[in-house]
Amino acid sequence: MAKRQFNSNRPERVASKVQTIVAEILRDNYSDDSILGGVSLVGAVAHGGLQFVRLFFYSRNQDIDAVQKRLDDVTRTIRFELARRMNQKYVPDIRFSYDDTLEKAARIDELLNNLDV
Repeated sequence: MAKRQFNSNRPERVASKVQTIVAEILRDNYSDDSILGGVSLVGAVAHGGLQFVRLFFYSRNQDIDAVQKRLDDVTRTIRFELARRMNQKYVPDIRFSYDDTLEKAARIDELLNNLDV
Protein backbone atom coordinates (compact mmCIF):
# COMPACT_ATOMS: atom_id res chain seq x y z
CA MET A 1 0.00 0.00 0.00
CA ALA A 2 1.40 3.38 -1.01
CA LYS A 3 1.91 5.97 1.65
CA ARG A 4 -0.41 8.95 1.30
CA GLN A 5 1.25 12.26 0.57
CA PHE A 6 0.06 15.08 2.77
CA ASN A 7 1.06 18.56 1.74
CA SER A 8 0.13 21.03 4.44
CA ASN A 9 0.26 24.73 3.90
CA ARG A 10 0.04 25.37 7.65
CA PRO A 11 3.57 26.82 7.92
CA GLU A 12 2.72 29.39 5.25
CA ARG A 13 -0.58 30.25 6.94
CA VAL A 14 1.06 30.65 10.36
CA ALA A 15 3.89 32.75 8.90
CA SER A 16 1.41 34.96 7.07
CA LYS A 17 -0.71 35.39 10.19
CA VAL A 18 2.35 36.28 12.29
CA GLN A 19 3.49 38.77 9.63
CA THR A 20 0.09 40.48 9.57
CA ILE A 21 -0.21 40.72 13.36
CA VAL A 22 3.38 41.93 13.87
CA ALA A 23 2.85 44.58 11.16
CA GLU A 24 -0.22 45.76 13.08
CA ILE A 25 1.75 45.81 16.34
CA LEU A 26 4.52 47.86 14.72
CA ARG A 27 1.94 50.25 13.28
CA ASP A 28 -0.03 50.59 16.51
CA ASN A 29 2.82 50.78 19.02
CA TYR A 30 5.90 52.01 17.16
CA SER A 31 4.67 54.32 14.38
CA ASP A 32 6.11 57.41 16.11
CA ASP A 33 9.45 55.70 16.87
CA SER A 34 12.10 57.50 14.80
CA ILE A 35 13.89 54.24 13.95
CA LEU A 36 10.97 51.83 13.53
CA GLY A 37 8.52 54.28 11.97
CA GLY A 38 9.56 53.42 8.41
CA VAL A 39 9.76 49.63 8.78
CA SER A 40 7.63 47.47 6.48
CA LEU A 41 7.34 43.71 6.75
CA VAL A 42 7.69 42.21 3.29
CA GLY A 43 7.70 38.48 3.96
CA ALA A 44 7.68 35.67 6.50
CA VAL A 45 8.90 32.09 6.59
CA ALA A 46 8.13 29.49 9.28
CA HIS A 47 10.96 27.19 10.41
CA GLY A 48 11.54 24.37 12.88
CA GLY A 49 8.10 22.84 12.98
CA LEU A 50 6.46 26.25 13.46
CA GLN A 51 8.73 27.10 16.41
CA PHE A 52 10.31 30.05 14.59
CA VAL A 53 9.08 32.61 12.11
CA ARG A 54 11.60 34.74 10.27
CA LEU A 55 10.13 38.11 9.33
CA PHE A 56 11.76 40.00 6.47
CA PHE A 57 11.66 43.77 6.71
CA TYR A 58 12.48 46.78 4.59
CA SER A 59 13.17 50.19 6.03
CA ARG A 60 13.36 53.69 4.61
CA ASN A 61 15.95 54.40 7.30
CA GLN A 62 19.45 54.21 5.78
CA ASP A 63 21.06 52.87 8.99
CA ILE A 64 19.94 49.25 8.71
CA ASP A 65 22.15 48.17 11.62
CA ALA A 66 20.33 50.60 13.94
CA VAL A 67 16.96 49.34 12.71
CA GLN A 68 18.02 45.71 13.21
CA LYS A 69 19.28 46.46 16.74
CA ARG A 70 16.06 48.28 17.63
CA LEU A 71 13.94 45.41 16.28
CA ASP A 72 16.03 42.94 18.27
CA ASP A 73 15.50 45.10 21.38
CA VAL A 74 11.69 45.15 21.04
CA THR A 75 11.26 41.54 19.85
CA ARG A 76 10.34 40.28 23.31
CA THR A 77 7.67 42.97 23.75
CA ILE A 78 6.32 42.31 20.25
CA ARG A 79 6.17 38.58 20.95
CA PHE A 80 4.16 39.12 24.15
CA GLU A 81 1.70 41.27 22.23
CA LEU A 82 1.65 38.66 19.44
CA ALA A 83 0.74 35.96 21.98
CA ARG A 84 -2.10 38.13 23.26
CA ARG A 85 -3.52 38.65 19.75
CA MET A 86 -3.05 35.14 18.32
CA ASN A 87 -5.54 32.39 18.95
CA GLN A 88 -3.03 29.53 19.21
CA LYS A 89 -1.73 27.30 21.95
CA TYR A 90 1.91 27.97 21.03
CA VAL A 91 3.28 31.24 19.71
CA PRO A 92 6.37 30.95 17.51
CA ASP A 93 9.56 32.78 18.32
CA ILE A 94 10.20 35.61 15.85
CA ARG A 95 13.40 36.81 14.22
CA PHE A 96 13.81 39.85 11.98
CA SER A 97 16.02 39.86 8.86
CA TYR A 98 16.64 42.71 6.45
CA ASP A 99 15.35 42.14 2.90
CA ASP A 100 17.76 43.71 0.44
CA THR A 101 15.88 42.67 -2.70
CA LEU A 102 15.20 46.27 -3.78
CA GLU A 103 18.89 47.20 -3.53
CA LYS A 104 19.89 44.11 -5.51
CA ALA A 105 17.30 44.88 -8.19
CA ALA A 106 18.52 48.49 -8.44
CA ARG A 107 22.11 47.28 -8.77
CA ILE A 108 21.15 44.85 -11.55
CA ASP A 109 19.26 47.62 -13.38
CA GLU A 110 22.30 49.88 -13.08
CA LEU A 111 24.59 47.17 -14.47
CA LEU A 112 22.21 46.44 -17.37
CA ASN A 113 21.92 50.13 -18.22
CA ASN A 114 25.71 50.49 -18.33
CA LEU A 115 26.27 47.59 -20.74
CA ASP A 116 27.94 48.48 -24.00
CA VAL A 117 25.88 46.88 -26.72
